[in-house]
Amino acid sequence: MPKNLRLKSARAAKDMSQKDLAEAAGVTRQTINAIELGDYNPTIKLCTAICITLDKTLNDLFWEVETNDD
Repeated sequence: MPKNLRLKSARAAKDMSQKDLAEAAGVTRQTINAIELGDYNPTIKLCTAICITLDKTLNDLFWEVETNDD
């Protein structure tokens, strides 16, 4: 799983630490770190909580856009 740089960027844009986001989403800092590193695939419930906290959509942060290189 690739790193989630979009999540990290959105968090930084809100001037939130991993701990701040974790507390708002109801998880540990380590969970947020693991998501950003691509080591953990969050539940849809957690994805939604993160999106609400960061004022982003699921598409903004979690859905990969597929491109056709034909």
